[in-house]
Amino acid sequence: MGVHEANITYLVNDYSRRENTGNNIDVYLQPLIKELKDLWYDGVQTFDRFKNEMFTLRAALMWTISDFPGLGNLSGWNVHSKYAFPTCNFNTDSYRLKHGGKWYFLGHLRFLERGHKFRLSRAKFNGKVELRDSPAALTGSEILEQLEGINVSFGKELQASKGKRTQRKVVEEDDESGMWRKKSIFFYLPYWESNLLRHNLDVMHIEKNVCDNVLYTLLNETGRSKDNLKARKDLKEMGIRKDLWPDENGRYHPSLFTMSNSMKDIFLRTIKNIRVPDGLSSNISRCVDLKQRKLSGLKSHDCHVLMQQLLPIAIRNVLPDKVTAVLIELSSFFQQLCSKSLSLTELEKLQPRIILTLCHLEMLFPPSFFTIMVHLTCHLVDEAKLGGPVHYRWMYPIERYLGHLKSYVRNKAKSEGSIAEGYVAEEALTFCSWYLEGIETRFNRPPRVDDRPDGNYSTHVDSLFSQMGNSKGAFTVFELSPMEKKQAHRYVVLNCPYVKPFIDDFKDFVRRRSKG
Repeated sequence: MGVHEANITYLVNDYSRRENTGNNIDVYLQPLIKELKDLWYDGVQTFDRFKNEMFTLRAALMWTISDFPGLGNLSGWNVHSKYAFPTCNFNTDSYRLKHGGKWYFLGHLRFLERGHKFRLSRAKFNGKVELRDSPAALTGSEILEQLEGINVSFGKELQASKGKRTQRKVVEEDDESGMWRKKSIFFYLPYWESNLLRHNLDVMHIEKNVCDNVLYTLLNETGRSKDNLKARKDLKEMGIRKDLWPDENGRYHPSLFTMSNSMKDIFLRTIKNIRVPDGLSSNISRCVDLKQRKLSGLKSHDCHVLMQQLLPIAIRNVLPDKVTAVLIELSSFFQQLCSKSLSLTELEKLQPRIILTLCHLEMLFPPSFFTIMVHLTCHLVDEAKLGGPVHYRWMYPIERYLGHLKSYVRNKAKSEGSIAEGYVAEEALTFCSWYLEGIETRFNRPPRVDDRPDGNYSTHVDSLFSQMGNSKGAFTVFELSPMEKKQAHRYVVLNCPYVKPFIDDFKDFVRRRSKG
């Protein structure tokens, strides 16, 4: 089923206000919940054009699509704490780094099969033997049991006096009662409790954050690398990997994945010089700074292409095989997960692969590398089994549409009104364009890369070789060698459909002659 992009309307919450809505987003969702209830219980009379009759249309909300902080606002779970992911709930395996000062999420050994040799390996992981099973996802009924007794008053408290700030409520590290901030308004839908997949993890942002962690750690970029002095002190605090501990002067040995300046030059030059097909990605070479040996300005789709296509090529000749194999396996995971079609058999094989890859990453990278976004990769396959291919459930189309709506804004003080007026004006122009002839509209304009034959071009060989494509950039004059001329001539002749009958006749002639 093909649907034009302009005819798809997303439920967009305007975060361009001066104050973020946060948990108060339920106030803005009340009209939507009322309409969804009406569509579920009563339905709406709709005309069936094919049968030429009226019928009662009913609808239900399948799931929500948002980034990870938005998932916390919609679900009511505190995603900025030690129990960051609501699926793992209070079984989330997390620790606060003493020197790094942030939460890190390990415990991927729990997801391995029983009896795996990694479960008994202490020195290579967190220094403990892992005997626990993987955490089970809570059902809707179990979540509602945890939500009993939680009462929330929406809105923000007024300040007692001018110039004084109200104290912010701090949730203790071991306080489980403060993890649920509210009962999500979606639970007032009659079917929401029975849904198996309620809030989607956004593969776009997860892939972006994982790619950033990998790239900036490999390049050892100051302020963004996960391998620094604080990370090495945390290793010493945990009592693991003694060869990486810093000395009294703060100096430490390089890791297995540490690249020298010459390796960084090869790595960055490879990315800068790669030429990709038109439309595959933006000009990633603009993000490469060879002088400072760094990458900057990478967008989400740039990381999407780097992670799946370019990173395996760039690291082959600069990193040890042990590191290269793990990163290529991580790249392969995202590539298979983001494929257009998924089968349950492939997903069953993909889940143990990503768990094993995360365990290998734990043996290579410091604990600070494993932010919540890295941990979420082990849950993506389970969601793909329930929701299907990720391109129906990630944020790319929504982010594009948000950017389109932002282009309507002319008065930033009244952004909502500007978006409403711009949307109505575009709808009117779109409607009128269907009745205009002889002018270029959004429905008949040529594509960005127009390789159609030019009707004004005609030569005596036009029937065989039509004029295709358009020239781009400056031209270069060069002379072909006799061998190159022969190769070019044979390539053109052997790939011309008009010559194929003659080639087939010649093959038949040779075949008959060899038999005679």
